[in-house]
Amino acid sequence: MKETTTPDGETVYISTSEGERGSKGAFFLVYRSPDGEGRYGYFCANCETLDNAMDSMGRIECNRCGNLRKATEWDAAHE
Repeated sequence: MKETTTPDGETVYISTSEGERGSKGAFFLVYRSPDGEGRYGYFCANCETLDNAMDSMGRIECNRCGNLRKATEWDAAHE
C-alpha cells in the first residue's frame, strides 16, 4: 500500500489493488492502517486527492477535478 497524509496530518494507506473506475481516473480505497483495517475513504488517481464525496446511491465525485463514478444503486423513482 502507498502511504499518504490527510489534510489533518493523519497517515493513511492507499490500496492501489482495490479501485473503482471513474470518468477521468480510478478511485482507490484508502485505509487507516497498512493492514487494510479501518476504511478511510477514496483516493482520486486523476488529481491525487482524498477530497471526494459519496452519496447514498454509491456515486463518488472528486471535489477538485470532477472525476465521477456512476451510482452502484439505481432507482427509477429518482429520475
